[in-house]
Amino acid sequence: MPSDLVETDLPQRHKSQDELRVLYQEHREENRTKTTRPGVWAGFAVYMLFSITDILLIPDVAAHTIAARFMFGVTFLAIFELLFFENTNSKWLDRTAAAAVFLAYLSWLAPSIMTKHTETMSYYMVFGAIFMMSANLFFSFRFLLSLVTSGLVLAAFVVAMMTFYPEDPSYQIAFGTFYLSCFAFTSYVNWSLNRERYKVFLNALEAKFMQKEATERGQALLRLSRTDPLTGLENRRAVDEKLRDHWDDWQRFGKSFVAILIDIDFFKKFNDHYGHQEGDRCIAHVANALRDATARYDGSIGRYGGEEFIVLARVNEREEIARFAEAIRRTVEELALPHEQRHDGLSIVTVSIGASFTRDQIGTKLEKIIHEADRALYLAKATGRNCVRLFDPNDPDTCDERENIAALLKIAVAQDLVSLVYQPILNVKTGQVDAVEALMRLKMLDGTAVPPSLFIPVAERSGAILELGRWAIRTVCCELLVDNHVPVVSVNVSPVQLKAPGFASSVAAILKETGIDGSRLAFEITEGLEMEMHSDILRCIIDLKLLGIRIWLDDFGTGFAGLSWLRLIDFDTVKVDRSFLHDCDFPRGKAMLQDIVGLLRNRGYKILVEGVESKEQMSLLREFGIYQVQGFHVGRPSPANRFWSNKTTAKRPRPSSSPLVTPSAISARIQR
Repeated sequence: MPSDLVETDLPQRHKSQDELRVLYQEHREENRTKTTRPGVWAGFAVYMLFSITDILLIPDVAAHTIAARFMFGVTFLAIFELLFFENTNSKWLDRTAAAAVFLAYLSWLAPSIMTKHTETMSYYMVFGAIFMMSANLFFSFRFLLSLVTSGLVLAAFVVAMMTFYPEDPSYQIAFGTFYLSCFAFTSYVNWSLNRERYKVFLNALEAKFMQKEATERGQALLRLSRTDPLTGLENRRAVDEKLRDHWDDWQRFGKSFVAILIDIDFFKKFNDHYGHQEGDRCIAHVANALRDATARYDGSIGRYGGEEFIVLARVNEREEIARFAEAIRRTVEELALPHEQRHDGLSIVTVSIGASFTRDQIGTKLEKIIHEADRALYLAKATGRNCVRLFDPNDPDTCDERENIAALLKIAVAQDLVSLVYQPILNVKTGQVDAVEALMRLKMLDGTAVPPSLFIPVAERSGAILELGRWAIRTVCCELLVDNHVPVVSVNVSPVQLKAPGFASSVAAILKETGIDGSRLAFEITEGLEMEMHSDILRCIIDLKLLGIRIWLDDFGTGFAGLSWLRLIDFDTVKVDRSFLHDCDFPRGKAMLQDIVGLLRNRGYKILVEGVESKEQMSLLREFGIYQVQGFHVGRPSPANRFWSNKTTAKRPRPSSSPLVTPSAISARIQR
């Protein structure tokens, strides 16, 4: 049926009428190849069953008609099967089937018309209408092909009727009218069916288009809900889903993976200085670089929030993870995006990276691996930034005990879990103790001691160091200064305290509350990795010196304290780290200590050397002309009441493990 007989209101965005015709023909081609073959076999079966009526109505020629039916049917089936297995176009299969309908009619009509039972045959010929019905209805040919086939059947009937029954006009009129009616009716039905088939095809096509559009819209919305609009990376929701998939695969099939957290260093300073638009561009540039670096390792990357990204990859070996993370760090560094607001010696955008990977000890909670990667990231930022740290369950800086300590620190002061002990500082020249150093101690609720190397970093990270610092200053004032047990106190303050707004004011309030003059306090500062040389810290130090507080530089020479600090701040005393004294067993170490002492003397600083543990070390320092020393050879840390019995007169301490001393100044240190 010509498809232009049907009008369609399909949207023009779908297909033109010519394209629809092509699609419809392709659709018919596919379906007709599948359905014509069963129809041919069914038609052959029905055709042969009518042999029964041949025997009943025209028995004298039944043998001939049945033989004709069988021979034609078998021949046609053989031809059709050959065409089918040769993958002949359905158009030719239909034409072959249409020809078979007409020839099957002739094959039966020719021997049947020779019967002696002419009256019976005159009525039996009415069954020829069945062949017209087959052409128009049973095989579902195209309209024109059906019209031609049924028309040939009608013509054959008319010729047979006019030839063998010319003497009976009433018969001709009656049966001729019947055949014409069947021809017209079946042809119309065929036309209608073909038209409806085309409409059904168009409706199905429209439904298919609509379903496709709905699917595409749904997929687009799903992608939108899973994509970060700024970077085009997966957002947190998508990352969490992928993380769950990775986790399930590891739990069920043992497929290991790594979670890598990436944070842009000093991004807040970048954003504040260059503006939010430049900040967004920075994040986008970094995201593109991270995407390229991750693709090389077949990993997936998403934006985890703000300036933080996360990478998931199926990497098994620790060394390979380290190479992967380092490649990511190096990729961002090589972008060389300007960042002039950082004060750590770099002027470009970099990233800090923390990674954690699946292993037997990690447990069964999904959040565990992210928590571990976050702690590794914090360690990377705490140790200089622009570096990679892998989570190590044996590292006290990343172990689970830190969580318990953080909770303990919140109640430490209220529950009386913190205390101070004091270690003397000896003046070698006078033989008197010039200072004692107060060391902070922490115990758990069951009385177990917690090492300062473990709880001080946790206190700094959690912010608990602010309360502990105020408590320490007030405690040393009350324990040793109020009753004039010692004349001076020195407190080591954390970089976190120096950065905190109002720190100098809180110190002033404590001095006023306890009635202590500021000159009796000295604060030790360590220019560590978190100590940045910016105006807030320098201004805080100036405010502290205005209160009369002495400023000491601690751990000089360890790589944390730089010469720039000696230029920026007028320190009262510089404490040389113990490692230089212990290296004096070797000529190069001894020469290094001499160089450091010479440098500090040229700058006019008082020098104090830590870690004196033997008579030989003490003699060496006398040789160098260093008069202030500290270490176990001078005295071990002791409670405050060990110093209460001695006021201002100090005796030379005996080189015992816990000498009784009378200090003239106290150094109270919150040991880091």
